[in-house]
Amino acid sequence: MSASLPSLGYGLGLRSEYYQQILEQSPAVDWFEVISENYLVQGGKALYYLDAIAERYPLVMHGVSLSIGGPHALDTDYLKQIKQLAERIQPAWISDHLCWSRGNAHQLHDLLPLPYTEESLYHVAGRVRQVQDVLQRPLVLENVSSYVRAKADDFTEWEFLNALAHLTGCQLLLDVNNVYVSSRNHGFDAWTFIRNLPPESIRQLHLAGHMDYGDYVVDTHDHPVCDPVWALYQQTLEHLGPVSTLLERDDHFPPFEELLTELSKARELGATALARRALCA
Repeated sequence: MSASLPSLGYGLGLRSEYYQQILEQSPAVDWFEVISENYLVQGGKALYYLDAIAERYPLVMHGVSLSIGGPHALDTDYLKQIKQLAERIQPAWISDHLCWSRGNAHQLHDLLPLPYTEESLYHVAGRVRQVQDVLQRPLVLENVSSYVRAKADDFTEWEFLNALAHLTGCQLLLDVNNVYVSSRNHGFDAWTFIRNLPPESIRQLHLAGHMDYGDYVVDTHDHPVCDPVWALYQQTLEHLGPVSTLLERDDHFPPFEELLTELSKARELGATALARRALCA
């Protein structure tokens, strides 16, 4: 089970809006996840705060521009920068997204879904191995929220993730909110997605908010986590056991105390779910 992978507990996405408060207050946060691209620089304010926070908290690196599923060659200079940053801050792991986000040399600044075909699977698997050879550690890949599907799909998304983990030894970042968003947009059952993933490969969970427009849902990371996602999160922990949980916020930043309160809710709901799991063991 995923409990065989050590859990860091309950963490927050590290955002510049909260740097000073983190250093002044030393809040009860178990760990922080950093957006890798924000720190691929030679110096300056961002690295100053990153180094200071790294002295106090475990860190995880989370990238947004690897484009592991893209048709272009992988950016080897970017991979070297990621490795250098990892050597500097010694993250517990390095993650990115199962998507494509580049058109030739240009970043599209979006996380676009792949066709879930056999051709796509072997294309991505080869690139995952290449990345892992450079980083010298398993790559952790996140399921993205999506709004369109390819007609030629040979697999469901969860079948694709299973096969990719089996072929490459990569690990998975299960974004519970993204599963909920995609399930609403495409009409599949969110729990079917989660319970059919390989538990032993799930390294981390994400929680976040979204915008619900009724007929469709958009992953925005600018609202608190909604009740259906909290319920799905509890069901996930009852199934998996303890997994490192991360609360994301990327816009409409609330006062830091509100974010800490939401993280406390994740901790409390998680404890309840794990207690239920223990009773059923």
